Amino acid sequence: MDKEEILDHCPHCGTKLSPWQKVLLNVDRAIMCKKCWYRIILDPVVKEPAKPNQPDSKEKNEKRRGNGNV
Repeated sequence: MDKEEILDHCPHCGTKLSPWQKVLLNVDRAIMCKKCWYRIILDPVVKEPAKPNQPDSKEKNEKRRGNGNV
């Protein structure tokens, strides 16, 4: 499922979800269908890891001051 794709209907009974249920599903990633009590759970959003080629803040500070040797 794409990030922007939001369910319009319950996948179990086909009941149309209200706009408020869509908001709750988008935020909480889980709701209960009011008609059939089916639990609708979306996969968690996976955040992309930080790029490994970026130096951390300590390395950046050392580069700004020189190599740290006085």
